Amino acid sequence: MHLNPYGEYAVLLAASLANDWPEDRAGIEDRTREFGMTMSFPTAEDDHGQTRAVIDAWLEVVDAGDDQERARLLNAHMAAVAAYPRLTDHDTEGWHLHYRDDEQALPHVLRAVISVGTALHLTTRGMHRLSRCAAGQTPGDECDAVVVDVTRNGRQRYCSVRCANRDAVRRHRARGGR
Repeated sequence: MHLNPYGEYAVLLAASLANDWPEDRAGIEDRTREFGMTMSFPTAEDDHGQTRAVIDAWLEVVDAGDDQERARLLNAHMAAVAAYPRLTDHDTEGWHLHYRDDEQALPHVLRAVISVGTALHLTTRGMHRLSRCAAGQTPGDECDAVVVDVTRNGRQRYCSVRCANRDAVRRHRARGGR
């Protein structure tokens, strides 16, 4: 048996969904597979819209003004999806724990996985390691991508090299450089 901690991949999945929203439910399920979730999900009414609501609620955690607010929001998310852990063996993964009831719809599973994963990411790596791209903090820059800092030194501020370079050029020009 292995323990599935629902850590980093869950936060990266949430950021991927937030930064590039799929056009339909199939796109969401495809994205979950890209991030290592091999199980299938029963279809429920409005899975696409309800999953969007999960991501929008998660973005409130990303945008929280301080650690206490971030923790309060995450605790509320986890309480809303609380279920006792259970052993499962699906898709030749071997025995492992799921922190949810069987046969739950996609939005509910993602809310649980993303909430627990985000809590684990922030408590093990640091509460500051989830934010919006620093380039977007400059007036006129519209980047609002989520940054999940998984770097060794804990200093990732930009969603991409492109945004980091654009911001560096702006700073250079502001200092009188060409």
